[in-house]
Amino acid sequence: MGVLSDRYRADFPILDQRAPDGHPLIYLDHAATSQKPRQVLQALEQYYAADNANVHRGAHQLSARATESFEAARTVTAEFVRAASPREIVFTRNASEAINLVARSWGEANLREGDEVLLTLMEHHSNLVPWQLLAQRTGCVLRHVGITEAGELDLEDFRSKLTDRTRLVSLVHISNALGCCNPLDQVIPAAHAAGALVLVDACQSLAHKPIDVAGLDVDFLVGSSHKLCGPTGMGFLWAREALLEAMPPFLGGGEMIQDVFLDHSTWAVLPHKFEAGTPAIGEAVGMGAAIRYLQAIGLEAIQAWEAQLTRHLFGRLQAIEGVRVLGPTPEQQSDRGALATFLVDGVHANDIAALMDASGICIRSGHHCCQPLHRHYGVTASARASLSFISTFEEIDRFSEELTSTIGFLREHG
Repeated sequence: MGVLSDRYRADFPILDQRAPDGHPLIYLDHAATSQKPRQVLQALEQYYAADNANVHRGAHQLSARATESFEAARTVTAEFVRAASPREIVFTRNASEAINLVARSWGEANLREGDEVLLTLMEHHSNLVPWQLLAQRTGCVLRHVGITEAGELDLEDFRSKLTDRTRLVSLVHISNALGCCNPLDQVIPAAHAAGALVLVDACQSLAHKPIDVAGLDVDFLVGSSHKLCGPTGMGFLWAREALLEAMPPFLGGGEMIQDVFLDHSTWAVLPHKFEAGTPAIGEAVGMGAAIRYLQAIGLEAIQAWEAQLTRHLFGRLQAIEGVRVLGPTPEQQSDRGALATFLVDGVHANDIAALMDASGICIRSGHHCCQPLHRHYGVTASARASLSFISTFEEIDRFSEELTSTIGFLREHG
């Protein structure tokens, strides 16, 4: 495998920056948004410089090339998650919109008062708020699975809350705060046995480990380009073709129609039925380039290298007095995410992040769009360092040294 960071860091021009103090920029916020390799930037430039035109509608050569590149991105996305057909890939603005699509289209068509949607305590707000809005509209009931003391999904609680009233289980694959990898191989069969469908938020897993929707036997899966080394403003919904065929459109307008009359319309074939208006063409082309880039590296190689980095990160954090890392350790869960969310006794996470930034080290602080989870721990904010295949041991070492110094400074002057 070699050291992936040595082989691929040069592809990321943003990492050439230096902090005001002269230190190299260290970016440890990949869970919030990934950096983009030159190959993605070049694909965006190629589209806008040479192929810029609307897709599907034009007969001229620019439109033909734009359409070819746009649909090629759909094909490579389908291959990336092992979809049966590109027709099962619906392009959206982001994963949040993909979940809203399912809630508005499938949810409103299928859920009634008293039906239950089973979520978890660790969900990102994107997988909580759409269901809260659906519950207000339909009267369906939201239930939430708890977590264990180690910060993993409580399977016993899950099984106790899964009933014949459960119509959907919607959960994250890898938590963006706890880093735990949820046991989909146990959750999905149990949900199906109860007659429920399953939606998986794969934003934190798609760039880090292979995903096979057929092997998982899942029903819906959502992803976001900007966490895949691709552009922002782009994401996708994968769903079983039969489900998509049965679902009504989400938004109305151009592109998603077959025929329009003054009093009614008929819908376009999949997946275009769910893609109203001019899409984010350049962003789709960029996401396609990002996925091809990750495929060329190999998801298995990425996962193996990031596992080494994660063990090193945990070792350094666990050696700092007063630091508590949330979620399971790599020893407790070997396939956990490549991130560490932590609390420091007597020190606010935002103060840590601000001082680290002054030294050119970018980490995250706040509630990470997981306010219910933070309330569970009795805190308003935490700090998070998240890794990528372009991260290095040296970056982790410097981060931990600066963190130790920062904690000491804040305690002394607090």
